[in-house]
Amino acid sequence: MEGIPHPIPRTVEEVFNDFKGRRAGLIKALTSDVQKFYQQCDPEKENLCLYGLPNETWEVNLPVEEVPPELPEPALGINFARDGMPEKDWLSLVAVHSDSWLLSVAFYFGARFGFGKTERKRLFQMINELPTVFEVVTGAVKQAKEQAATQTNSSKNKSSGGRLSRQPELMPKGAKTSTPKDEDESGEEEEEDDEQGATLCGACGDNYANDEFWICCDICERWFHGKCVKITPAKAEHIKQYKCPSCSSKRARV
Repeated sequence: MEGIPHPIPRTVEEVFNDFKGRRAGLIKALTSDVQKFYQQCDPEKENLCLYGLPNETWEVNLPVEEVPPELPEPALGINFARDGMPEKDWLSLVAVHSDSWLLSVAFYFGARFGFGKTERKRLFQMINELPTVFEVVTGAVKQAKEQAATQTNSSKNKSSGGRLSRQPELMPKGAKTSTPKDEDESGEEEEEDDEQGATLCGACGDNYANDEFWICCDICERWFHGKCVKITPAKAEHIKQYKCPSCSSKRARV
């Protein structure tokens, strides 16, 4: 229950800043302030909720009494489970519910102030760039970064002539896959990385990433995430000439 009034966010940027502030407060409660948080979640007390506030602070409090509430409410009764499981598991459970609550608050503001499809997508993409509270609390973020670094180093060691190519043994003879660029082989590796980062998937519009499988349409020469066009590396092995869904439908109409 938020005792101090905060400005109501009305734009995508304002909603995202509100999200970041609340998220930072929740992360503090579950990491640097965890002992204080643990003590406040006394199972002998009534149903308690963990609130993240826009000013990057947090509080454990009773749920609001008004129905329906002004904002979506966090998970109720987090204190009751505190002594019923290992502390690590309990904190992870609270983190998962906190992530759910953060999203519900952000998209509540989006619905309240009439965000359209484009604004909702942009808001989600901005939020999705941040690690979840659960990932931070469980250490999954650090593990993911270490794995990404290992994969990057491995890819560089396997690549030849300065070309960065993921899983070269899966490259079919006909369909172009994995590296969404056709420039000269003489380009430096750093330049390749920069150019790849600017390539967008023709289906979802997201950037190229080294750890994802891509395939190029031989008709329009646009690149696509394999998952977006339902093509796996195994399927690509048997494709002599790949046509994206858009080109396939055009040729069908002709």
